[in-house]
Amino acid sequence: MKRRKQFPGATAFFDRHGKRRWRFRKGGFSAELGSDYGSEDFVRRYEDAVNGHKTRGLIGTDRTKPYSVSQLVALWYRSPEFLDLAPSTQKVYRGIVEKFREEHGDKPVRLMQQRHVQTILAEKAETPTAANNLRKRLIQLMDFATTLDRRGDNPARATKPFRVGGDGFHTWDEDELAQFFKAHRLGTLAHTAVTLMLYTGAARVDAVKLGPKNVRNGKIEYRRQKTQRSGGVLVSVPIHPDLAEVLDKLPKDRPFLATQKGTMRSAGGLGNLMQRWTEEAELPQCSAHGLRKACARRLAEAGATAHEIGAVTSHKTLALVQRYTEAAGREVMADSAMSN
Repeated sequence: MKRRKQFPGATAFFDRHGKRRWRFRKGGFSAELGSDYGSEDFVRRYEDAVNGHKTRGLIGTDRTKPYSVSQLVALWYRSPEFLDLAPSTQKVYRGIVEKFREEHGDKPVRLMQQRHVQTILAEKAETPTAANNLRKRLIQLMDFATTLDRRGDNPARATKPFRVGGDGFHTWDEDELAQFFKAHRLGTLAHTAVTLMLYTGAARVDAVKLGPKNVRNGKIEYRRQKTQRSGGVLVSVPIHPDLAEVLDKLPKDRPFLATQKGTMRSAGGLGNLMQRWTEEAELPQCSAHGLRKACARRLAEAGATAHEIGAVTSHKTLALVQRYTEAAGREVMADSAMSN
């Protein structure tokens, strides 16, 4: 009984050989934890499962082929470079790397060549964004291999990224916002969530944590989860009157987007709700991330500089913010030119 209290959700079962093994269950999700209860491998699998991720294959470096891709991945998961990432980022990276590891884990790291990487990426040519994300992770892995003296070069760096059409996530325009708010009126959770993200530029993972405790001197202040491990930059956004109207109607003892029980909602749960809400509003092209871009777009159209926009959205670089500013400027200049 003490063991189960230590690892909630972990239950024992016996396989067809009569060996006791452990499994994590929560709702409809389950993941294998192995047979060595409490071991380093068990704990790592358990932590992955709690975060909704199934560990493919064996994670422990002592159970992988020496100098293989699988062993390199296992060592990378234990490196400061990986452990310093936010948990949400770790989960995303694992999801990409584990698929690659499952197929190529037994291969020697030293034998990977540029042509091998190009072939692996070419298999994802129909999904260029996914191919580019894998390329980034392979660059990190091979850089890590060089620090371990398992390679003298990085074959992934020699490859070129795929050209991706468009600007990524769709940016909500004003007509789409009006259409959403027509479908989801003031007082609904949908209206509150979109208004909060639109006027703060907060990502889902940050929006679910915001509450009355973040309101100080007429501003919403918080540190983005994505940058907290490196100290992060304090985001301080003045509360717009439209947002103030929404927040004034909410309870003062719980997060703004709390569940019916008053607890903090998960970022994944908010993402699922956003998908449902946008479909109900007949806006399937719109997403939560697109609201961050809409926030930046509005600021750009209002004449804010890239640095001013970056202070709200807390982007690490100004390159993306600059693009919003330039795009808004071109539209304004075009309208002015046609009216003369």
